[in-house]
Amino acid sequence: MVAALCNAQRARGCAVRSTGQRRKPARAQRNLHSAPSYAEARRGGARGGCDCRGDPCRTTPPMNIECGVDEAGRGPLAGPVVAAAVILDETAPIHGLADSKTLSAQKRAALFELICARARAYCIASASVEEIDRLNILNATLLAMRRAVETLAIRPTLAQIDGNRCPPLNIRAQAIVRGDAHIPAISAASILAKVARDRMLLELHAQYPEYGFDRHAGYGTRAHLAALQRYGPCVHHRRSFAPVRALLKHSHLV
Repeated sequence: MVAALCNAQRARGCAVRSTGQRRKPARAQRNLHSAPSYAEARRGGARGGCDCRGDPCRTTPPMNIECGVDEAGRGPLAGPVVAAAVILDETAPIHGLADSKTLSAQKRAALFELICARARAYCIASASVEEIDRLNILNATLLAMRRAVETLAIRPTLAQIDGNRCPPLNIRAQAIVRGDAHIPAISAASILAKVARDRMLLELHAQYPEYGFDRHAGYGTRAHLAALQRYGPCVHHRRSFAPVRALLKHSHLV
């Protein structure tokens, strides 16, 4: 599913004829800048794109291609963990990149569109709730990051990862603590991951409005914990997380 989704996206954003000429995307295709749906996230889906300007899609790429990688959604009690990988285009700078947590929702949404339009390549991937419960949240996060990097339409030579752990990759990787505040490509990845995940949780809210996912995005707020006590967990809650596990144990549902 990961490969299929990314290949479809690549065909929309980076279709190249055998002569090397760029082919325009068909008008009927879905918007390239849309985030993955929640259904795709439940399958561990990935969505990526490539703006085929200049040299990015040549057979022989430049020697140094760096991508920034970040995640969103490690702490919530519900929903997937999402990761993004971004290769920025130095000839198309994006002003205002920063750690997504320091930006307003409106600013993040605007930058999301700019990143998707101007980046040389990007990919948004996820690990599902089922994978989180099976692997644990750390390993599921690393899995989502690996999916994002390995599904990029352009193969990077270095992955710069926000944090202190790198996923297993077949390219060089560098962990950078607070990288989302200092490395533009990581900042861009943090914005894509955050916006994509927030949109997934809005989809989830439409199905389960009683939990208030539109307000807390699955985090363990007082309101969310109260809703869990009143309604019990839904299928999208992470059974391996202590508040959900304790509630299920108390209710004899595990």
